[in-house]
Amino acid sequence: MKINKKKFIYLISPNRIYKNFLKDLKSVLRTNKVGIFQMRLKKYSLRQKILIGKEIKNICEANKVCFLVNDDPWLANKLGADGCHLGQNDMKIKEARDIIGNKIIGITCHNSIKLAKIAIKSKADYLAFGAFNATKTKKTKYRATTKILGEVKRITNIPIVAIGGINSNNYKNLLLNKANFLAISSYIWNNKKYKPKQAIEILR
Repeated sequence: MKINKKKFIYLISPNRIYKNFLKDLKSVLRTNKVGIFQMRLKKYSLRQKILIGKEIKNICEANKVCFLVNDDPWLANKLGADGCHLGQNDMKIKEARDIIGNKIIGITCHNSIKLAKIAIKSKADYLAFGAFNATKTKKTKYRATTKILGEVKRITNIPIVAIGGINSNNYKNLLLNKANFLAISSYIWNNKKYKPKQAIEILR
């Protein structure tokens, strides 16, 4: 499945799969705002990831959303996912290609043009930059500014994903500065004011 560039939300799973998560995921994806969904489960066993991943894949397929797996090309291949996301400490793109073939591979570039150029040369399918804002989803060593989005746009047409503390108050600024996708997690899953479907519907 190709990435639908008209749907700007790149939704990342919550750190913990709660009781009604799959039901909430269905309602969120039915809003037709999500282009990509990434399964990011750091504290689960391989068996649990496979079981959860199969359910998520079916929901993504039903809603024509690209399903990616974080960190693990082997698991992405086993689940028949549309691709995987790699961090700087994960497998190299070339090695991942040997496992998943011509599927989507995105890579974290933090706040670095140098890392972006390496990823471009390695034929990454998208480049992820951040964190643009403070976030509780994961510990971040790097902070990015909108300036880097313009710099990257001058050297490549590869889609850019912005990540880090994105919510209804700050998302428009990133889109105006030419981010193609906004990676969002806590704002949807841990929102104290809105349920997941309500939270995503605010993003227009």
